[in-house]
Amino acid sequence: MKKALLLLSIMFLSMSYAQEMKQVPQISVNGEGKVKVVPDQATIVATIETKGNNAKEVKKQNDQKIEAVLRFIKKMNLDPADYKTQRVSLNPEYDYEKKKHNYNATQTIEILLKDLSKYDELMEGLVDEGINRIDNVTFQSSKLAQYQSDARKLAMKEAKLKAEDYVLVLGQKVGRAMTISDNSQTFYPQPIRYAAMKTMEMSDAVVPRETLAVGEINITANVSVSFILE
Repeated sequence: MKKALLLLSIMFLSMSYAQEMKQVPQISVNGEGKVKVVPDQATIVATIETKGNNAKEVKKQNDQKIEAVLRFIKKMNLDPADYKTQRVSLNPEYDYEKKKHNYNATQTIEILLKDLSKYDELMEGLVDEGINRIDNVTFQSSKLAQYQSDARKLAMKEAKLKAEDYVLVLGQKVGRAMTISDNSQTFYPQPIRYAAMKTMEMSDAVVPRETLAVGEINITANVSVSFILE
């Protein structure tokens, strides 16, 4: 009998505790933090593409051009760790009209440029040495982690301020956070397509052209927070 009463008492206390926990007054809010940053780096993905009807010759021409490109990059005094071969391919392409095979060779390199003052010189030199396709240019910040942390802190501050605004008229206070959900994403500017400079007609060759407009990176943090009300 005593065991049965003890068991019932424990069950009653557990149910009461669970019910009490469900009834804890809370408020759930979203917060957003934004940090705008001027990029100080760029990642450039560039490709040399050669075509012909002799696979060996096409590969040879492609290799010669990529060697010239790599020599130029070395002259730019970039750290060897900041550029690498990303992709190499040699593929047959069948010409149904002429009923013969052609070949397409490509080599793609990825370059991390840490000094944007060298951007125009680098891009112009790449094209001069044989690069005929700029696949992607993405601007970024070397202090991204720091700015992401700043954005998260701003998001949490906004969430708490928003919660305080809501409960102010109720005479309650915002207590500790019960749950925090991070929904953050980092958005970079759209990649820039860089036209081959050799094909650009300059109306006035004496006037220097500015080809770089880096804009800003918007680093945004979004959080959902549930606070206990006191």
